Amino acid sequence: MPTYIQLLTLTAEGRSAMLEDPETVLRSQASTRIPGVVVLGMYGVLGAYDFVNIVEAPDNDAVARFSLELGVRVGAHVTTLPAIPISRLEGGSGSDPLNLERGETLTPPEEYQPVEDGDGAYD
Repeated sequence: MPTYIQLLTLTAEGRSAMLEDPETVLRSQASTRIPGVVVLGMYGVLGAYDFVNIVEAPDNDAVARFSLELGVRVGAHVTTLPAIPISRLEGGSGSDPLNLERGETLTPPEEYQPVEDGDGAYD
């Protein structure tokens, strides 16, 4: 099933609603039901966006409807991006040697692992 990334930026009304009731976004997301659309994760982020969703949907039409309804309910501008697994961009072989399509994470080589210096800080 296709995966999409949603970038949400709260409107002035959305920020006001969040201040009054911090659960607004979660409830709005839970009540936005479009057949076949599943939210895999929602994250609050720092920077230009307020939230990031990872969503699976059967097609662009379903995720577009979900984006529209979620934006109206939350009071947010929603930018939806199709996420293409890296394996599909590597010559079209269809293989996924790094298991990126299944969401597995990679561990950096030991030389790149952060080392705590004893004071709670990392070198």
